[in-house]
Amino acid sequence: MNTAFWYASRATGIVALLLLTAVLVLGIAVNRQGRLPGLPRFAVTDLHRNLSLLSVAFVAVHVLTAVLDTYVHIPLASAVIPFASGYERFWLGLGAVSLDIMLAMIVTSLLRGRLNRVLWRAVHLLAYASWPVAFAHSIGSSKDLQQGWMLVAAAGCAMIVAAAVVWRLAHAARQVPRAGRVAALFSQVTR
Repeated sequence: MNTAFWYASRATGIVALLLLTAVLVLGIAVNRQGRLPGLPRFAVTDLHRNLSLLSVAFVAVHVLTAVLDTYVHIPLASAVIPFASGYERFWLGLGAVSLDIMLAMIVTSLLRGRLNRVLWRAVHLLAYASWPVAFAHSIGSSKDLQQGWMLVAAAGCAMIVAAAVVWRLAHAARQVPRAGRVAALFSQVTR
């Protein structure tokens, strides 16, 4: 039995999880101006875009190698049609949901100049839903991630995302609401 596709599917899935975690954490850490301390805006934007594209490439290879693996039959359509696979229907369905969200983000990002900014932002914010769905798919569909060092890596991804969310919420709580900033600015000007 040829196991190359099985190994390739597992490896690319794990790398995709790591990359998607980095993309999400970078997106969470970036402030409204698109900056990180010490980096210019274009560097952060380019880093985010390049990590996103790299993660999409790994997800594509992950899906393709899973479909090509002959150990179980996973139809290609089940990669984009949630819960259509006869094998591990729920867990692979979660992977399809996450992939569909990623595809929506890619399409709207490619059309960003032609779309309403509010619509683009609403779809782009789905990334916050895509990661936990992909994470659940990873843990549920892969026995590898349920033990040993792979479980430690998956738990590390979850802790990093949780820490980024806590940091972002704490940072947002410290920010003065826009109306308060305008009032403070006017009070300084009128003095």
